[in-house]
Amino acid sequence: MQGIYYDGKTSRAHRVTLEVIDDTLSLHGDVMRQCPLNDLRVSERTRHAPRKVTFPDEAYVEIEDAQAFEALLAQTGFADSVVVRAQQSWRGTLMALALTAFVLVTGYLYGLPLAADIVSRALPERIERSIGQGMLGLLDQRILAPSRLPDARQSALRERFAAMTPPRDGAPQYTLVFRASRIGPNAFALPSGEIVMTDELVQLLDNDQQVLSVLAHELGHLHERHLMRRLIQSSAVGAVVTMLFGDASAVVANIPTLLMDMHYSREAEREADDYAIAMLKANGIPLSQMAAGFEKLQQQLGDDKETSYFASHPSTSERIARILKAQ
Repeated sequence: MQGIYYDGKTSRAHRVTLEVIDDTLSLHGDVMRQCPLNDLRVSERTRHAPRKVTFPDEAYVEIEDAQAFEALLAQTGFADSVVVRAQQSWRGTLMALALTAFVLVTGYLYGLPLAADIVSRALPERIERSIGQGMLGLLDQRILAPSRLPDARQSALRERFAAMTPPRDGAPQYTLVFRASRIGPNAFALPSGEIVMTDELVQLLDNDQQVLSVLAHELGHLHERHLMRRLIQSSAVGAVVTMLFGDASAVVANIPTLLMDMHYSREAEREADDYAIAMLKANGIPLSQMAAGFEKLQQQLGDDKETSYFASHPSTSERIARILKAQ
C-alpha cells in the first residue's frame, strides 16, 4: 500500500510503498528501509486523521488507504489496546464519564473531608497560628473594628468562661477576642485559637449563660479543628478551579466575607453542639439557656427560612429540639 514517509527531522515528504514480509515492514520508493514489526508504533484510529506508523528514530509513515491498512493490521495480528477500544466505543465513553463523575462526587463528599481532617491534625502549631493571625488581621482591615464593650464587661466574660470546666476530652488552648462587626451578631473560632465574639452578639443575647453557650459551641469547633479542615477543603477546591480556569482573583477578593459567613456542615455543627452540651452539663448551666440563645438568633436572623445557610446548616428549630432532648 502507498504512504508518505517523513524522516522526523525535516518537513520533506517521500512517496513510499509499504510491504510486510515475515514480521518485517519494508519501505520502497523514495526511501528504502526495513524494521521489525515489534519495534514500530501504530497511532490510534480516528475518524478523519490518517494513521501513522512510527519508527524507533521517530521517523514515520502516513497511510493513505485507511481500509487497506486496517486489513493489513488484522492480518499481522495487531489489536488496539483496551483503552483505545473503549475510546472508540460510545458505551465505553459513557461508562468512563459515569465513573469519573462517581469518583469526583465520592472524593468530594467523603475523600476530601477525610484527607482534610488528617492534614489538619498533622499541621504544626506554628502554621495554624500564622494562618489564624493572618485571618484576624485581614478581618480587622475589612470587616471588624475595635470592641466598644467596656473593659470590665470583657474581663468578666473572659473570667467566667475560663472558670468553666471543660468536657472529659479536654479543651484546646484559646484566646477570647471581642470585636465590633459591620455585619451584625457573629462568633467564630480561628485556627490559631482565637474565639472572636462580636459586641452585637453579646448585646443581643439575654444573659451571660447564653453567651457562654455560644462560646462553648465555638470552642467545640476549635476542638474539632473544623475551620482548618474547611480551609484545607476550600484550598483544594480552589486549586482545582485555578487549574481549570486560571484565575482565582474573585475568590481571593471575597476571603474576608467568606470567613465571616463560612457555614460548617451539618455534622460539624452537631459536633460543636455536642461539645457545648457536654461543657454546659459539666458546669451546671441549663441547656435551656443554649436553646434560648439560638431562639434569639432565630428571631434576629430568620434562620428557619429556606435560603438561610443555603440549606446546608441545620435549622435552628432542629438544633433547639436536639439540645432540649439532651437535657
